[in-house]
Amino acid sequence: MLKLDLEYKKEILICRLKGILNKKNSYKLDCYINPILRKHNIKYLVYNLDGLKDIDEKGIDAFLTSKWTIKENKGKIAFCKGKPNILEKIKKLRIPNYSCERKVCWKGY
Repeated sequence: MLKLDLEYKKEILICRLKGILNKKNSYKLDCYINPILRKHNIKYLVYNLDGLKDIDEKGIDAFLTSKWTIKENKGKIAFCKGKPNILEKIKKLRIPNYSCERKVCWKGY
């Protein structure tokens, strides 16, 4: 099961993920987050991975789709608070990782 907590502040959409992101629930990112990004032309997206327990290839593909959507909007995407096992699986996406949400907001967003 995957829970999404969305917060929008200072032109940044912060998406906190809790649970397991796998084939069964990766549609939540594709069907809920990406349409929001397109409809509202959101340029900055931060995924907080603190509550994420595990991820599979379909979950990684969902992150990649979000990355492409943000690139279309000429924006930036970042991860924060990822556990080492999660970060190892998603490092091929070349998305920066920060230790907390506040540092992402201070890096020029």
